[in-house]
Amino acid sequence: MISTSLRKISNSQILAEEFKKGAVEAENEVEIISLKDKKINFCIGCLACQKTQKCIINDEVKEIIDKMLTSDVIVFSTPIYFYEMSGQMKVLLDRSNPLFPSDYSFRDIYLLAASADTDKRSMDGALKGLQGWIDCFEKASLKGVIKGTGADESSSISALSDILKSAYDMGKNV
Repeated sequence: MISTSLRKISNSQILAEEFKKGAVEAENEVEIISLKDKKINFCIGCLACQKTQKCIINDEVKEIIDKMLTSDVIVFSTPIYFYEMSGQMKVLLDRSNPLFPSDYSFRDIYLLAASADTDKRSMDGALKGLQGWIDCFEKASLKGVIKGTGADESSSISALSDILKSAYDMGKNV
């Protein structure tokens, strides 16, 4: 699981924790990687990784990409900013280019998103962006989405028990 929020007590992180509870209860091995406090630089588009399957930029992305490569399932949790995924998530997706020519293990992708907006369509931009990334990986597909709307203040999603239960149930069914 990759948590992309930089907020201290993040709503999308809370969704990730609920998903994890269900997944662990279903006897899955789960790790949450938080991008908070990680040094991740922008992709420079050199495409060297297409030949070497390694990025030339020396930062903390390599360890994340290595874990993505060998995971059966990848779960992204993100806050929604201006109807789109967080910038940190987008940069990570761009930097995951070394995975494209590799023999990656992941098949199932999930998205857990939290927004202040109460309209579920506020997630459409993030969903479209993630689907574009998934479409580049022929063996992978989007298996589930949690749209945690109406969560504006830090940890306010904790009061939305139906959304938390949906995240837990989704994790339990992985």
